Amino acid sequence: MKIAVMGTGAMGGYIGARLAAAGAEVVFIARGAHLAAICRDGLKVTSPLGDVHINPAMATDDPAQVGPVDLVLLGVKLYDVAAATTALLPLLGPETGIISLQNGVEAPTMIAEIAGAVHAIPGVALINGEIIEPGVVQHNAMNGLTVGEIDGRASERLERLVALGRKGGLEVTLSPDIRLELWRKVLLLTPMAGLSAMTRVPMARLRETPATWRLAAPAMAEVVAVAQAEGVGLAEADIENTLAFVQGMAPTWQASLTVDLERGKRLELEWLHGTICRLGEKHGIATPFHRVVLGTLMPHANGAVLGDA
Repeated sequence: MKIAVMGTGAMGGYIGARLAAAGAEVVFIARGAHLAAICRDGLKVTSPLGDVHINPAMATDDPAQVGPVDLVLLGVKLYDVAAATTALLPLLGPETGIISLQNGVEAPTMIAEIAGAVHAIPGVALINGEIIEPGVVQHNAMNGLTVGEIDGRASERLERLVALGRKGGLEVTLSPDIRLELWRKVLLLTPMAGLSAMTRVPMARLRETPATWRLAAPAMAEVVAVAQAEGVGLAEADIENTLAFVQGMAPTWQASLTVDLERGKRLELEWLHGTICRLGEKHGIATPFHRVVLGTLMPHANGAVLGDA
């Protein structure tokens, strides 16, 4: 199976390396020092589940050099989805799937509008990692990838991906209702990322501070109300399950939103908390928690400004 990783960051790099180790023909599309390091030394992954070193690794900064592939793993940030989808069009054959690895619920629609609905495959990645130096991905925790065709069918392209992923050590699941899985991740992500970014403390401190922890359940209730209005079957039980999952998360965890905020990078805020606020307005649902997060962090949405103190 030929797979291209479009945006070889921590997420795409980790998944791509696991698939390459399982025997897939993987091309890593990257740029700058990261690309140079991969071309020179291969792509290295350090992981508590076992290290992987793909060397030599096929890598380029030009999708047109690759040609059509079976699947594309789209690993860019939400604000780069449109530009990246346009750039990857040379990778598409008639049956090529583009698996969105982004947070939120809007990436598959953005991909479908540019590349065509037949190519858009929603994905839900629960993987924590970071690039610790060019050419090196450090996998920290969680190992889950859920994929599904928008119409719920078990397609050959995704069945082959599931088999490869499991062979490579990934916990890959094929879902008949991927839209529900996207919203379940939003239920986890937007409240906890909001609390993390506003407080800038690790997970242990969030859980141990009653005034802060009491915000989690109402914030999740806002997501459930919006999802239900959108026709998605989230329920009260999903809140209980998500709170239980958060109780088991690593005490040192911080959201990627917090990491980007502290590093002065652009934020995915408008596609996360902003989406909940917009859909809340659409359906007449109050979303006070997400409005506070949006209002608090929007001054930082475009990253650090030259000359800021």
